[in-house]
Amino acid sequence: MTAEHPFAPFIRILGKGPSLSRDLTEAEMAEAAAMIMAGAVEPVQLGAFLCLLRIRSETPGEIAGFARAARATLHLPDDPPSVDLDWPCYAGKQRRLPWFVLSALLLAQSGVRVFLHGLDGHTPGRVWAPDALAALGIAPAGSLGEAAAQLHSRNLAYLPLDHLCPRLRDLMAFRSLLGLRSPVHTIVRHLNPFDAPCQVMGVAHPLYRGLHQGAARLLGVRQFAVFKGDGGEAERVPEKPCLVTGLAAGEPTEETWAPVLAEPRREADTALDVALLPRLWSGTLRDPVAEAAVVGTAAVALRAIGRADSQDDAEAQAMALWQDRWPLALAG
Repeated sequence: MTAEHPFAPFIRILGKGPSLSRDLTEAEMAEAAAMIMAGAVEPVQLGAFLCLLRIRSETPGEIAGFARAARATLHLPDDPPSVDLDWPCYAGKQRRLPWFVLSALLLAQSGVRVFLHGLDGHTPGRVWAPDALAALGIAPAGSLGEAAAQLHSRNLAYLPLDHLCPRLRDLMAFRSLLGLRSPVHTIVRHLNPFDAPCQVMGVAHPLYRGLHQGAARLLGVRQFAVFKGDGGEAERVPEKPCLVTGLAAGEPTEETWAPVLAEPRREADTALDVALLPRLWSGTLRDPVAEAAVVGTAAVALRAIGRADSQDDAEAQAMALWQDRWPLALAG
């Protein structure tokens, strides 16, 4: 008789049937994910596992358990920097440019250390954070060590998932084989390799706000903000109210931000040309909607990291940062 594979019990927990199956505990998921990260799982098992998680919908504990196991495989530098804000950017922008990159740059100029991590062009027709950063003259890091050096020198770094955690990048490719978005798309947002005390996230679907909030709390994040952002990125749609679900000193919070602009929504940028980002920064392009997205997004981040006592204070600080921004040559 063939011995049972050690990963089989985790599949059985999820898939034993409507009355006997259950969610994995955080500890069980951490153990299962450690096997996945080590390549100790057969491809058919991995496909079944990811599909079952997707069908059941992942829980905060499952996300936290997988994220802990993935973090344990990361190769951090010996003297990692103290990072203030972890900013995942995995969605890409389809209808508007990634103006939020300018928000991150504003924060970096004000002394906030911002670590961005995300994907590079895995879906056609979208503009990605590294495309925007390249237009601003900011090169991505090739490792966590390089990211650490950039954070020390300019308070801002972007690291692609390919270099941050190649195994998770490979797992995300299962989407083309299974035809389903896997929980890995949620997990990568919680990698937070430098253990920043604050994270800002965007989601495409409102139901994911609570999932991310719960996972962040289990992972020990003290300050947190997640909202339905433009295109799924952490970028405010300035013409709409914004419900921000978060954590303050580790406790759950929820705030509704009024629209930044009163005008009807502009459905899309006329041209997804990343060359417009440095022009907006320099002032040679005037675009009230884009400027409102930059300032409004920076305000949510300032509130999340605890630099503002209220929404009004956060928006005033963000506007002051925008008005006093340095030329790009000085931004690093």
